[in-house]
Amino acid sequence: MKIRRIGPAKIIMQNSGSHHNYFGWPTVAKLQNGKIAVVASGFRRRHVCPFGKAVIAYSEDGGESYTPPAPVIDTVLDDRDGGILAFGESGVIVTSFNNTTAFQRGNDESDAYDLAYLDSVDPREEAAALSATFRISHDCGVTFGPIRKSPISSPHGPLALPDGTLLWVGYRFSPNDTPQPDACIEAHKIYPDGTMEYVGRIENVTIDGKQPLSCEPHAVLLDDGMILAHIRVEQDCPHIFTIYQSESRDGGKTWSKPVALLPLTGGAPPHILKHASGMLICTYGYRQPPYGIKAMFSRDNGKTWDSGHDIYVNNVSDDLGYPSSVELEDGSILTVFYAHPHECEPAVILQQKWTFTDAPTPENA
Repeated sequence: MKIRRIGPAKIIMQNSGSHHNYFGWPTVAKLQNGKIAVVASGFRRRHVCPFGKAVIAYSEDGGESYTPPAPVIDTVLDDRDGGILAFGESGVIVTSFNNTTAFQRGNDESDAYDLAYLDSVDPREEAAALSATFRISHDCGVTFGPIRKSPISSPHGPLALPDGTLLWVGYRFSPNDTPQPDACIEAHKIYPDGTMEYVGRIENVTIDGKQPLSCEPHAVLLDDGMILAHIRVEQDCPHIFTIYQSESRDGGKTWSKPVALLPLTGGAPPHILKHASGMLICTYGYRQPPYGIKAMFSRDNGKTWDSGHDIYVNNVSDDLGYPSSVELEDGSILTVFYAHPHECEPAVILQQKWTFTDAPTPENA
């Protein structure tokens, strides 16, 4: 496979001139009215701080320009990871999650400014807000319903099922952002009224007798009804940061044993796009030098993958990633992600437009 970038990567979300100018963990979606929407965690001070909001911006010209980001999920806590999915005739769901004030206080970088805000959060406010969260719109993202709570979270949100419900494949929510005993990847249905129902679970990955963390999945529904899920798998020592794959053929009730798709430090977390050509495209962050955003491709519904193709190379910081993609009208791809464009500058949301072709064979090269 050969990737051709269409123009340079460009910044689409930032808040320059403010102390609250860190943005991260975005998701892009194409809405039913043709607009492109990008959701992220924004107006932050840094990677961990108590001020994050899940914000949304819209483009009416195929990603050439965007509205300023505006809050869509804004609790008293740090709202992280912006996910979005368009479903049905006019439905849009935005997802996020937060964590406790105690977790924020335990951050080594918290300063007097952070602590003063955390002191202002009433325990009753914290209890009311603490959760993985989502809001649903029924008018293509013009207005959104109340903030609802979810037992699971994932960076990019759920997928749409043919019966009009949503299936959310995510990791069980942890208030202090630490793994819970027996926690794993779970599938839950979301009904039109916002209620949720447990469906099934994916067994945790085991590597050399150890159980690294399986988290931050993304799933896609294939034409034959199979659900394909990619999972971030990580461990500190020895270092693991990679993607595993699992499939379900019964609507998420049972799942195959996860199998590795990349080397142990090959990159994560994943987002899968089903292209009109039939190609599956998984984009993921790569946090080894020179750092960047990569893609892998499958033409056989995930049986095999051609991995390691560079969409964006950073050479600045490993604090980057969480790419997601949409297909544009001409078949090209628009991928959004977060990164630090330059040293000593905060993270921003960027996009890269690109296209792909089959690489020439040696005889035709």
